[in-house]
Formats: sequence, structure tokens, C-alpha cells
Amino acid sequence: MKRKLSNQFLINFLVIFLLTILDTALAFVLLSFASRLISGSLVKNQYPASAIIKEDYRQIDASGVVENGGGVQVVDKEYRVVYSRGLDTIGKDKLTVEEFTAFLTQSKSRPYHYDILYQPNGEFWLIVTFPTSIRLDFSLVYNKEAATADFMRAGWTIAFVVLTYLLILALFAFIYSRITAASITVPLKKLRDGTRLLREGDYSARVDLRLKNEFAELQNTFNDMAARIEHEISLRKKSEEDRKRLILDISHDLKNPMSSIQGYAELLLKKENMTGQERNEYLEVIISNSKRANRLLAELFELSRMDSPEFSLNLAKTDICEYIRQMCGELVPQLEREGFRHEFDIPEESIFVMLDTDRFSRVVQNLANNALRYNPPGTLVTLNLTVQDDKGIIDFSDDGIGIPAHLTDDIFKPFVRADNSRNSKTGGSGLGLSIAKRIAEAHGGDLKLCSGENKGSIFRITLPIILH
Repeated sequence: MKRKLSNQFLINFLVIFLLTILDTALAFVLLSFASRLISGSLVKNQYPASAIIKEDYRQIDASGVVENGGGVQVVDKEYRVVYSRGLDTIGKDKLTVEEFTAFLTQSKSRPYHYDILYQPNGEFWLIVTFPTSIRLDFSLVYNKEAATADFMRAGWTIAFVVLTYLLILALFAFIYSRITAASITVPLKKLRDGTRLLREGDYSARVDLRLKNEFAELQNTFNDMAARIEHEISLRKKSEEDRKRLILDISHDLKNPMSSIQGYAELLLKKENMTGQERNEYLEVIISNSKRANRLLAELFELSRMDSPEFSLNLAKTDICEYIRQMCGELVPQLEREGFRHEFDIPEESIFVMLDTDRFSRVVQNLANNALRYNPPGTLVTLNLTVQDDKGIIDFSDDGIGIPAHLTDDIFKPFVRADNSRNSKTGGSGLGLSIAKRIAEAHGGDLKLCSGENKGSIFRITLPIILH
């Protein structure tokens, strides 16, 4: 990729190199043409020495020259300045032969235009002077009568200058083509390497071009894409791990009751001389484990249905304060029967939300079941309802044993239980909190675990309220 782009840039700049040579030649032609085009309008050409010279220098009219910023001087045969009007670049009344000769030979190097003409009858030199605007002294003169050796030396010199100019121009074009190609190929190489790493499975690959042009936008797009892919892959891996763990948990939780049912059923078949009491005890165990397995399957079905696109709620405008008061009234006998204390703080005014009352009752009941299952008698259970930022906040808390810190982030995942031994007598299915959180989220709210100040646990339910 780099070689092809670099060569392409080199070819492009070679074309520019040839066009530059052509443009340089054209520039000289245009300058020559422009010089001839404007020569008639220049002041120096409007007042040449031949137009104003007279046999008697005293009759010369220098007014036009002076009005246009020029000057007129007359030098006689004795090199005296006998007449001077306007601009004077000689600066003396009398010159020596050497000085006059130097003036004549060096006039081309001065920033003035001199038109010098000799009048043989009057025996004087007329000098017309104008300040030079811009002068470009370049001319190519060829005379076949010149000495052959001089012609060869001049020709080789011109050839050397032209060749050196072309070589320098070609070198600059080559260097610039490489620099320009590098500004394109280096970022592309980094993007290519990043793409290759991404293709090979390194989703942490990122590109840092340190540029502020279009490549920076491409870099940001690439990095965003890589970050999104990395996030999706991590979610997929996590989902796969959760799926495997879920299957293992389901297998484990179903294995115990099913094994118990099978074992007691086989015992009933094999044991002939059993009393009615023993038979009833075995049947009660079978029934209990059957209910447990059936309850687990029912909750799994409910959890799965909540993930289905067809899952929907029967929402109705509900006074959440009145609804929670009714729920608390249903919880009081259950809490008092287990020896739990309770406190409820619910506002008297009405607060309306869109609620599926049948579904939402499952949230409160699951939280209450957790508190009763894992905490000792005498535990205080509280329920508070407040309004914050257009949301109804329901805090369901207790001052019991709390939830281990390492389970804080995973407590709402299926089959996560505070009882690590997964004892069926002290723990539930591990699906209750997962179902409760899904129901809260389906209402446009949330269910999360807040850290307790001292001990116990605080579950916070948020619901969007209806503004009047």
C-alpha cells in the first residue's frame, strides 16, 4: 500500500515538475510580450533624447520631462554640465574624463533610466534621466560572428545553469512528493495495523494518529467502532457465562427435589410392610419437592416471558400512596406472625403513577419474602414513600443481617442467593429479585440495592410519576 501510494505521488509530482518547466518558459515569453505591450505608455519612452534634442542646447524644452519626474542635463566637449533641469543624478558641474566614462559604463547598474545622445554640431551630450520603476535585465543575444571558443564556453555555461535549475527543481519535487506521501501513508499504515489487530481478535486495539484533519475523524470512527465491538464481545462473553451458570443452577436446583421425589417413590414401591404414617410422611416429602420443583419452573417461565418481546403490562393510572397502604395492610399479619417489627411512612396526599397492580404486588411481596427468609425474628422492616425529581421513591429496608458485599453487584442475577449453600430450607429459588427488578424496569423505573448505613439492607424502587 505504501509503495503504490508513494509511486503515485512521485508520478504526480513529475507531471507537476514538467508543467513547472513549461510554465517558467511561458513566463519569460509573457514578460517579454508584456514589456513590448506597455513600452509605448512608459514615460521614458514618451520623452526620449532624440525627441527633444536641438543643435543649440539652450533651445531644448525640458518641461515635459521635469513634469513627469525626470531630468535633463547637457555635458559639453570639455565635460562640463552646462545645462540642467529637474532630476540631477550627476551631482557635479564638471567631470573628468574618467568620471564621465564611469558614468556612461555604470549607468545600467543604477536605479535610473538614462537616454544619452551626442549632438555633433553642438558638440555636447544630451542626458535624459527618469527613475526606473521595475527593470528585469535578461536577454539572450546570439551573433554567429563571435569566436567559436567564446560561443562554446557561453553555451556550456547556459547548459550548466539550466541543468542545475532542473536538477534542483526535480529534487524539490521528489522530496515534497515523499513528504506528502508520508502524510497519507503513515496514518493509513497505523489504521491498517489497527484493523489487522481487530481482525485477529485484539478488540482492545486503538489508533492514535495525533492529527487534526480528516484522518482524525477516521481515527475517532475506528476507535469508536473498536470500543463498541469490544463492548459487544464482552457482553456476549458475559451473557454466555451467565447462560452456562444459569443452566448449572437450574440443573442443581431441580436435581435435588427430583432426586428426592424419585427416591421416595421407589421406597414406596419397594417397602411392603410400612405403616400408614410412614406412607403419609413419604408422600408429604414427594408433594413438598414436587411443589418446590413446580414453583421453580413457574418462576423460570415467568422470568423467560419477561424477556420476550410479547411481554406487556396492563397499566392503569394508580394512586401509589393508597396502593402501598393496601400492600402494607396485607404484609402486617405476615410480619407479626414471624415476630418482625414494622414501620411505614406513606404521604397522605395522592401521587399517581402508571401501574400494573397485579405485577407490581409481586415486587413488594418478593422483597418482604426475602426479609422474612434471611433475617431473625425481631428485625425491623420499614417502608418509606417519597417523591424526588419527578420520581416516586419506595425504600424497603430492614436492620437485619444484610447482604454480603461481594453479592451487591450480582444480587439481581438469576439464582444468586445470599445463602451460598443453596439450602432449600433457608433460601428461595434465587429468582425472586430478578423477577422484581424486571417488573420495576418494565414500569419505566428501577430496583436497586443501596448500602445500609449500619447494617441490614435497603432496596430502592423508583417509578416515574404522572405530573398534573
